[in-house]
Amino acid sequence: MEKEKIVSIVNDFLVNEFEVDGDEITNDAPLKETLGLDSLDYIDLVVVIESNFGVKLGEADFKSMVTFDDFYNTIQEKIAAKNAG
Repeated sequence: MEKEKIVSIVNDFLVNEFEVDGDEITNDAPLKETLGLDSLDYIDLVVVIESNFGVKLGEADFKSMVTFDDFYNTIQEKIAAKNAG
């Protein structure tokens, strides 16, 4: 899946379901600070990602994410790995 499509889908559900200000979502924005999610919100986020993309993100994945670009790239890598395997 192209990164632009991933960005569009992710940003859409962040704005609509997690009430994140769309203007704050930029590639280099800090993911955790911008989202301001608690642990239950992260579970919801994992479920939404799985339902939209068919891939799971774990705790280790989130630990390595600093920016939204890291978030998009991780999803894209997981999709590629799933499709390759």
